[in-house]
Order: sequence, then structure tokens, then C-alpha cells
Amino acid sequence: MDSQNRTARRGSTLVAGLLIPMYIHAANQAPSAKAEPQSQASQSVQPQVDKRTADAALQKQRELMAEAQSAIAETEKALKALDEKRNRDALAALASATGTLELLLARSPKLALAPIRTDVVTHDLLARNDTVKAAVKEVRDRLRDGEVQKARQLMQALASEVEFRTLNIPLETYPAAIKAITPLIDAGKIEEAKTALRTMLNTLVVTTEVVPLPKLRAEEQIKAAQALAEKANRSKEENDKLAQSVAAARDQLKIAELLGYGDKKDYKPMYQQIDELDKKTAGGKSGMGWFEKLKQQLAAWM
Repeated sequence: MDSQNRTARRGSTLVAGLLIPMYIHAANQAPSAKAEPQSQASQSVQPQVDKRTADAALQKQRELMAEAQSAIAETEKALKALDEKRNRDALAALASATGTLELLLARSPKLALAPIRTDVVTHDLLARNDTVKAAVKEVRDRLRDGEVQKARQLMQALASEVEFRTLNIPLETYPAAIKAITPLIDAGKIEEAKTALRTMLNTLVVTTEVVPLPKLRAEEQIKAAQALAEKANRSKEENDKLAQSVAAARDQLKIAELLGYGDKKDYKPMYQQIDELDKKTAGGKSGMGWFEKLKQQLAAWM
């Protein structure tokens, strides 16, 4: 899913407590509005969008490291052993975790984060352009009036994206932290050792990759339109579907722009390309290569 990787917005944070495994789909509603019906063209590409999201999630799962998962399991085993006053078993588990991570670093010395789990969260905004525009205006009005918390609550609905949240072991600090705990156990400082182990498990690193859904939908609309545009002697129904797909791609770009995805300067040339496509495909005209520039713009966008 290369195009999705290019759209990613990456970041990391430390979290207190492990994440619960999840695959969540949240149908966001714009403030003061019910979920609105989507166009037939938008609904027609949803299976392709769902497949791309599922494929990306599967790829993330393939990137998880068994060694890192094993190290976490051994750390948890050590903590359980200490709770049960089995100090020797705890030391053996920590030695196993350390050895596993050292082997991982020996193979990949530049590796900073070792992924152990990826959770997928989808926020889908079911609203038309004018509704989204009104919602964004309402947020700005709230902020202007100093109503920050009300604006924050409204902002939560203004997202249309898939988040891939990956839990990682920080390899720069985790192995050293394990080694620092072993002397505590040897010295009989079991409560200190248990506290240190819990701290390690509660400060794993979460990296987040965000993929805007309007981008995926615009790309799928363009694929559908291109297939029709390259067909000679189209029927009236096919001409209508072609026009609807191009219009739906434009609508998705407008939603993305309103939601603040990507650089604002990138939108104008894409709108211009869509206007050109309207002219080229009007009256049943067909041709090859008409969509390549727009596809390149979409691929490079964000």
C-alpha cells in the first residue's frame, strides 16, 4: 500500500499502560448534524477502500517482530514470578528477554523501535461538504470566543482517517533497563524490581500512522473514471457513471481540504486537472493517458 505510506503522518509518544488490542470503526458525525447519506459513486468504491485498509493492516502485522513479542512475554513472566516469590524464575525470564533483544540488535544494529502490536482505528466522517464547512466554521467561532473546551469537543468529529497505532519496544533503553533490574533481585529488593518492571511495561513507545480516507476514496474514484474514459462508444449510463466518479473525486478532495489534510497549495492543481477531465470526457469522448497527471498528483500528495 505504497500510496498510503506516502500519505502517512507519523509521530510517537510514551504511554502509561499497554493499549488494548483493537480494530475500531467510528462513524463520525459533524457537530449539530446527523450522519448524512453518501452518493452512489462514493458508496461504489467503499469495498476497494476497505480492502486497501485491510491490506495495510495485514502488512503491519507482518512487520511485527516475534523476538520483541517474546521479550515482552518474558518480562511479564518475570513480573509474575516475582509476585509469586519465584526469584530464580524471574531472573531466568529476564535473562531470556535480554538475550532475545541482544540477538535482534545484532542482526539490526540501527533498529530503534521493535514493533510488537498494531491496532487499527478508523474515524469516518459521514457528512457532505457544506456540513463539514459549517462545522469547521463553528469550531473557529468557538475558539475566537475563547470556548476552547467546546471547540475541542467539536473537533473530535472532524476527522476522516485510518490510524495505525503500533506499540514498540525502545531498543535504546529497554535492554539496559532489564539489566539494571537484575541486581535489585539479587539484593532482595523485590518491590523495587517489580516497580521497575511495571515502569518498563508501561512506557513502551506508540507510533501512529494516519491515512486520510478522502485521499483513498479520491484515488479509487479516479481509477473507476479512468476505466470508463478509456472505453470507446460508452453508453449513456456509462457516461453518467464517469461524470459521477469525477465529481465524487472532486468532493473527496474538498472534504480533505476542509479537514486540513496535506498542504493547501497542493489542492488547486488537482482541481484544475479534474476540470480538464470534465472537458476531455464530455460528450462521450474517450482517450488514453488523460488521468496520469492527476494520479501522479494524488500519489505525491501528503
